[in-house]
Amino acid sequence: MASSDRTIVLITGGNSGIGFETVAALLKASANYHVIMAARSIEKAQKAVDEIKSLHGDALKGEVSLVRIDVTDIESVRAARQDVKSRFGRVDVLINNAGIIVTRECDTLTNLRETFETNAFGPAIVTEIFEPLLKKSSRPKIIYVSSGQGSMTLKLDPANPHRLLRGDFYRMSKSALNMLATSHRVHFAEWGCRVTAFDPGFCVSNLTGPEGRKMRIKNGARDPAEPARELVRIIEGKRDADWDKCGMMDVDGGISPW
Repeated sequence: MASSDRTIVLITGGNSGIGFETVAALLKASANYHVIMAARSIEKAQKAVDEIKSLHGDALKGEVSLVRIDVTDIESVRAARQDVKSRFGRVDVLINNAGIIVTRECDTLTNLRETFETNAFGPAIVTEIFEPLLKKSSRPKIIYVSSGQGSMTLKLDPANPHRLLRGDFYRMSKSALNMLATSHRVHFAEWGCRVTAFDPGFCVSNLTGPEGRKMRIKNGARDPAEPARELVRIIEGKRDADWDKCGMMDVDGGISPW
């Protein structure tokens, strides 16, 4: 199948965690997908693709390509757009997945800047730069991988067992990302682009380093393959009725509040 006949899906932060599992899930789902795995280095992306091939082998149906994107480096995003434009001419689905939690000791302003630069500023820049390629698609979609930690409603809900968890700067950045998603949902509708934010739930990931990963496993965090499967369902059109609802589509098939 030629790339022109496939759905072109670009995923930032595609070499680990939810991004890694979403690449794998799409490649297993259908030969109709050509996934562009974006990572901060081609070496990291290639290692991740090799691991996917080793894990899933003959179950893989789609095609995968690699591109370097560091969402905090605007020149890398511009170079990636030119690369994707020359190879594919368009992007059908953009999944803004790259994210961080700053865990090292640093002052408040440094933490805020680094957190927002990746979790809020980065997705805004990536979307702006790739917007012309999304406009080349007949059915463009943008998915911002957010978090229930960014929900003001849940933070204020006395019944929420996680409301007392801190992580204030991460929460702030995801709230900002949700506003970006809602703004784009409204304004991009004029050129036919559907936009949503997605709440993957509490997952095993590398966001908080090796010790954080152990903590997540100990505390019953989800396998990141679960939100990956739900992202595939969203892309496949199985949740089309939820795109315009007020809130984030979530991993359990529901809507998390803003």
